[in-house]
Amino acid sequence: MATITELKCAVRDTLESRGVLGQLKARIRAEVFSALEDQRELRPPLSHQNLLINELIREYLEFNKYSYSASVLTAEAGQPDVPLDRQFLANELKVAEDASSKSVPLLYGLVSHFLNSGGSDGKTLVRGAAAGSSAPGPDV
Repeated sequence: MATITELKCAVRDTLESRGVLGQLKARIRAEVFSALEDQRELRPPLSHQNLLINELIREYLEFNKYSYSASVLTAEAGQPDVPLDRQFLANELKVAEDASSKSVPLLYGLVSHFLNSGGSDGKTLVRGAAAGSSAPGPDV
């Protein structure tokens, strides 16, 4: 008969081999964060700008197989469980893609753009939210 320790090891090995142990750990972490938050302090609604930023980050995390981090981001930020359509995201950001750029997250293309362009001093001017647009929420 197997001991408790052997049983625990067998369950752990099985969960790891199925790829769910890390997901379970991430989900537990997200639930602990949620439980520790002050329940009286309501989180502001997710702004359009933060939704787009979070989606760029989620796409990057999932592309790089950081699924645990992506699941915590989704839970903690209040991001929809279903990712936004990539074409919708590109249209919202006014990004035109070619065939090669579609194989990597949009964030790679945006970083590449800024690394390869700039003003006369080699820098690109970055501005905050325009007047009248939705300002970023506190999680920026």
